[in-house]
Amino acid sequence: MTPSELCRLYLIVRVFLSYGLDELIPKMRLTPLLRFGRWLLFWMPNRHQDKPLGERLRLALQDLGPVWIKFGQMMSTRRDLFTPHIADQLALLQNRVSPFDGALARKSIEQTMGGPLEAWFDEFDPQALASASIAQVHSARMKTTGQEVVLKVIRPDIGPIIKADIRLMYRLAGWVPMLMPDGCRLRPREVVREYEKTLLDELNLLREAANAIQLRRNFEGSSMLYVPEVYADYCRENVLVMERIYGIPVSDINALKQQGTNMKLLAERGVLVFFTQVFRDSFFHADMHPGNIFVSYQHPEDPCYIGIDCGIIGSLNKDDKRYLAENFIAFFNRDYRKVAELHVDSGWVPRDTNVEDFEFAIRTVCEPIFKKPLEEISFGNVLLNLFNTARCFNMEVQPQLVLLQKTLLYVEGLGRQLYPQLDLWTTAKPFLESWLRDQVGISAAIRALKEKAPFWAEKLPELPELFYHSLQQHKLLLQSVDKLTEQMQVQRVRQGQSCYLLGVGATLLVSGTLLLLGQIALFPVWTMAAGVICWVIGWQRTP
Repeated sequence: MTPSELCRLYLIVRVFLSYGLDELIPKMRLTPLLRFGRWLLFWMPNRHQDKPLGERLRLALQDLGPVWIKFGQMMSTRRDLFTPHIADQLALLQNRVSPFDGALARKSIEQTMGGPLEAWFDEFDPQALASASIAQVHSARMKTTGQEVVLKVIRPDIGPIIKADIRLMYRLAGWVPMLMPDGCRLRPREVVREYEKTLLDELNLLREAANAIQLRRNFEGSSMLYVPEVYADYCRENVLVMERIYGIPVSDINALKQQGTNMKLLAERGVLVFFTQVFRDSFFHADMHPGNIFVSYQHPEDPCYIGIDCGIIGSLNKDDKRYLAENFIAFFNRDYRKVAELHVDSGWVPRDTNVEDFEFAIRTVCEPIFKKPLEEISFGNVLLNLFNTARCFNMEVQPQLVLLQKTLLYVEGLGRQLYPQLDLWTTAKPFLESWLRDQVGISAAIRALKEKAPFWAEKLPELPELFYHSLQQHKLLLQSVDKLTEQMQVQRVRQGQSCYLLGVGATLLVSGTLLLLGQIALFPVWTMAAGVICWVIGWQRTP
């Protein structure tokens, strides 16, 4: 470690110890030694004994700064790894980051744009509209059109901090399996690797701009979701310029009710927006926490979502979508055998998995859930329990399914907050059944033909020439086979002749030996036998 890394590590350990997070280390023979080391090296008692563990973890991450806050946000979505009282506290880290100085934001934008801000924008507000762990947002107005916009700018000098802290996270992750008996199951290095990828994606605002443009195109003209316009000509790697939107934060239930919003329809549309992104477009917003979702002031009886912050996008391939949709339908129908078979067929669990045992394990987890009223069932938790059960059968981590699971938990939690009686099953099942029907049959064949039509139209004039070349290649292939056969026959003749000559030589050698030894009586017999052997060998080797 470099001296700067050691200093940073010392600070991190001090903060963790000041909040008593050494309680996370399970009791074992080394625990007293570790506790003694804490007092010897840091002289740091737990200063927050009156607070529960989850809250202390959240406060410690806040003290360590933006990188660790983002890490806590990401961990809050991995409810398969943490108990609810810890995950719930980590979820409070959303949008709890202090903004940096607006003058620094202005300077960073001007350096990136290559000139004074007034060359492109008027009315730049140095007071941040919102601040997150990686970037913050300021309002302004386009100089040419007068359009209200927001400028999202990456925090200054955060790159080196992120790289240094990620290196330390990898080192700490390497200690977890040694300190915790269940550390390997938590897959700490995989968690850090997932976080690293998320951070690197969010640091490049050009990627977010491209994602937002694609998502806006997918929902062009939709009454369910509106994505603000991105002004790509003004975007840079650390600056994003997009249309300013006005809406009610989706978490402000009182404001939504006061303007007469149709809460039932709003909740159902949240589910449909999610499934449309996943199955129709295979391009879904994977960071749909309440801080990124608003509801338009217009038409409260026909509410429309507004989605921002498209830095994290998930996608599924064609096979994953089909298997996932069939899994959902099988769950709706309580066909656990089908669920088990789909996991094996998709390759999510090993091919040699015992389907009967897997089916029984799934049934054991899910049947108690289905005894509840539908409105009390969390489909996100059902999916979570399924993945946990599959993990006992050596299910490999599927990154695309982790993102999907996280987003589904966001969507369902949001839907139930808006409309507690939301029945996700009833809302989603017709959509999935319709989508599956659309993937097979005549309509799917016609659609595939239409998609391939330009390709075939391009290749059609070349078909006669391709057919002629195929015939020529076939003729050359036959000629090559004939030539090869002829060469093999010649080779066999040569081998036969060689064997015959070898037999003659052997006969002469044996005969000469017998003569030298004076075995005159045996000479005719050996000569005849050797001659027969030579003849047989020569006959077998000659075609």
